[in-house]
Amino acid sequence: MRLLDMLKDPGPEFTPIPFWFLNGNLTHKEIRRQLADFHAHGVDGVVLHPRMGLPRRIGYLSGEFFAYIRTALETCRELGMRVVFYDEGMYPSGSACGQVAAGHPEYASRGITVTDAPEAGDEILSEKNGAFLVARFTRGTIRGVHYGEDDFEPHAPLSADLLNPDAVTRFIELTHEAYYRRFKDYFGSTVMGFFTDEPSITGRCVTGMKPWTRGFERLFTDAGGSLQSLFALFDGEENDDTRLYERMIMERENQVYYAALSAWCRDHGIALMGHPDASDDIERERHFHIPGQDLVYRQVAPEKGDLTGRDSAQGKCSADAARLLGRRRNSNECLGVCGGEDNPWSMTAGDIKWFIDYLAVRGVNLYILHAFYYSILGRRKDERPPDVGPNSIWWPHYRRWTDYVKRVSCLMTDTDLHAPVAVLCRNRELMPEAVAPLFENQIGFMYLPQSFWDDCREEAGGLLCGERRFSAVIDPENRFPNLSRDVLAQERDIRPETPQPGLRAIRFAKDGTECVFLVNAGETDIHTPAALPFGGRAGQYDLWSGKAARFEGRLTLPRRGSLLLFACTEAEYDALPALPAPKALPAPDFRLVSQDPAAAVKIYEAETGPGEGVLTLEAEEMAELTVNGVPAGVSFWAPHRFDLTGLLTAGQNKLRLTVTGSRANLYGKPVPYGLK
Repeated sequence: MRLLDMLKDPGPEFTPIPFWFLNGNLTHKEIRRQLADFHAHGVDGVVLHPRMGLPRRIGYLSGEFFAYIRTALETCRELGMRVVFYDEGMYPSGSACGQVAAGHPEYASRGITVTDAPEAGDEILSEKNGAFLVARFTRGTIRGVHYGEDDFEPHAPLSADLLNPDAVTRFIELTHEAYYRRFKDYFGSTVMGFFTDEPSITGRCVTGMKPWTRGFERLFTDAGGSLQSLFALFDGEENDDTRLYERMIMERENQVYYAALSAWCRDHGIALMGHPDASDDIERERHFHIPGQDLVYRQVAPEKGDLTGRDSAQGKCSADAARLLGRRRNSNECLGVCGGEDNPWSMTAGDIKWFIDYLAVRGVNLYILHAFYYSILGRRKDERPPDVGPNSIWWPHYRRWTDYVKRVSCLMTDTDLHAPVAVLCRNRELMPEAVAPLFENQIGFMYLPQSFWDDCREEAGGLLCGERRFSAVIDPENRFPNLSRDVLAQERDIRPETPQPGLRAIRFAKDGTECVFLVNAGETDIHTPAALPFGGRAGQYDLWSGKAARFEGRLTLPRRGSLLLFACTEAEYDALPALPAPKALPAPDFRLVSQDPAAAVKIYEAETGPGEGVLTLEAEEMAELTVNGVPAGVSFWAPHRFDLTGLLTAGQNKLRLTVTGSRANLYGKPVPYGLK
């Protein structure tokens, strides 16, 4: 059927597009070699990301810098790869590595604070009980691309005033226009977008200050605000004026920064990509042609769960923004610094699968992987690790990962979401605690941010927003008092016989086919009879293995598992194979025959007799098995399951198991690896 044909080979459009950290002694030959290597492993796009570790000889936005960018562009064009330009050196965006404020000190970031001793140059805005509300330069910085330019280092670049239209115009002239002058022939073809990265109004390394810009006091007071009431910003209080301030700052940043970048990208035939500063910044997504978010620092993780805290909303934030705005794609810059808390290189493949599935089941369909490193020499390997590409243990088998990401990205593109519940929310108030029961009960919902409320109306007992109709609402401000609040009574995306709070589901129509995509967010296997909301026959498709089968009413979803269920005709159902039920094989006694601590590799051997079925092993981390010298597969997370059907012969069979441990054993603190 057409759906399965699309998923079998989604094509390069749905590739993961990793950050490629240009962080070393660049050479044209090495740039070409690495890109060819990426392409050979199924990676069909990159974000060209200037990064800490560039040698001083390569100045940001210099002629030599752009010569290497040209080599990358030419190589990507030859290979059919897409390129996203990163708009900063290094981050947060908006300062051109300090060049916006260089020669124009008036363009540096500004803010307000409370002090009892104003400094020279302070603009006193208000006084209260001997304290002064003042506006001043924040002295905020960004992280630069050369050593000595990091946080708190002497040459850290000054951040720019993103609320000042002149500063933003200078930023665009220094970066976007400079790229376009040199590479306009690549725009709209090889070049698909510009990535802007969590712009910060005050800059980094700033405490006790709130965003401001010259002349904002007049705008604020003209809107009815009281400057004296803004003392409350620094007392942790909230009042009408602090709420007005927050709204006006957001609108100012949207207008001056995001809208300007969005218009420039639109006018030059590419997409504004990237993400705002906060995980629940849903109103700022409207200016992105590809709305995005940023999963870093294990904001969600298997040990934390996927439903707690404001960061847990980010997958739905970008996906629902894209749905409401009519955008085909939405992205997530994911996996950055997602290793163990005190051992960053200790990030397992099982965790990576969990993160990908967390995003996919919420509708994310473009993965900006953080990151592939040009170099891991010296300090570079410790700069926001780990490398999740060529310097990872699974790189020889990376096609398995790119195939999976392409399938889930294709699956989640051009869909019509089934969501009976509307969640009315304000920016940065996406209420993760309120929506957690919807996830745990497999009930679809969509966020409706404040900017869409005026387009909504009650009709026939439901809420209409554009062409979407909702049967029930989460409506904290009681804007639509006549609508049902009984959200848990709504139709479920799937009906398991027993409650499954770790089961995540998303129901949608794709290419005319009713679908439900399922993810096991828990740490144990799921086995339960389950009913689908659509009638008739159904099939199932494992996006990891690429195998389809009949769905016969029983859901089996292992740890780190995901599964697509889809409606089909009788003929399509009959054409599908029955779901195999291979028996479990007893695990033979493996003995350690060699090990290489320098590579974190252990090799085991065992003998076993004939048989048919699945061999299950417990090992950390990546396991590769051969039977009589014939590959039996590779497994990336425990429990490792190897289907030995057709591989075991009469008599004794020799099994050889290679277990490769985490790169933390080479670049961080040792972690256990091998058979358990």
